[in-house]
Amino acid sequence: MTVSIHAMAVVDSRARLGEGVKIGPFCHVGPDVSIGDNVELISHVVVAGRTSIGAGTRVFPFASLGHPPQDLKYHGEPSTLEIGANCVIREGVTMNPGTENGHMKTAVGDSCLFLANSHVGHDSIVANNVVFSNNVMLAGHCVVGQYAILSGGCAVHQYVRIGAYAFVSGLAGVVRDLIPYGSVIGAPAHLNGLNLVGIKRRNFSREAIHDLRRAYRLLFAEEGTLQERIEDVAGEFADHPVVSEIIGFMRAGGDRSFTLPRPDESSL
Repeated sequence: MTVSIHAMAVVDSRARLGEGVKIGPFCHVGPDVSIGDNVELISHVVVAGRTSIGAGTRVFPFASLGHPPQDLKYHGEPSTLEIGANCVIREGVTMNPGTENGHMKTAVGDSCLFLANSHVGHDSIVANNVVFSNNVMLAGHCVVGQYAILSGGCAVHQYVRIGAYAFVSGLAGVVRDLIPYGSVIGAPAHLNGLNLVGIKRRNFSREAIHDLRRAYRLLFAEEGTLQERIEDVAGEFADHPVVSEIIGFMRAGGDRSFTLPRPDESSL
């Protein structure tokens, strides 16, 4: 297969292009860019800096990938942006590389979908099969677990962790860590139960769902401290891998506290 570059695209001769790459009109590709096999830049796409794009990814018009991070402390350090394979990056999406104050790297996994005008901030890590709806704003130093779904217009505060299979509702403002399989609404966001719809779509067993619901009720009951409840649930569900994922996430901790239910919603 050959590389197809439109006559009105500007591609630096030092850029590394895989087999079957298609670059449409008015795209600009910088010298330190690496583009995998069968990637398509449809038109008006800018790929700058030390950016790599995995095989099979499609990038739509006016996406800007790899320009300097939006961080006043950035001073030109050679950080990177890594985008996985088979992603779809729609119109106006922006992704920035890392910084010296973080990982020196922003990383996006495979098979992710980024809808129009969503943003991935510097030093963030996004796992596989994640969905960002339109206008999602992910600040710097965030972590998003696999199969998480972030709905339109939601904003995620810097250093927040979003657990795997979690769901963030539209226009939510997430300022604290969200447990795996959790669902949040509101601004500031509060925990609104489990992402049961997403869990069922991923064919989790009835037993696993039952365990998750029971563990959730125990974790966010009114008795004892949160740390005591974490340890109680860890002991009771030691042989339950799905619940153990939540416990591991909570034990690992982070720079932010946890998103909690409202008092009247702890039993959801």
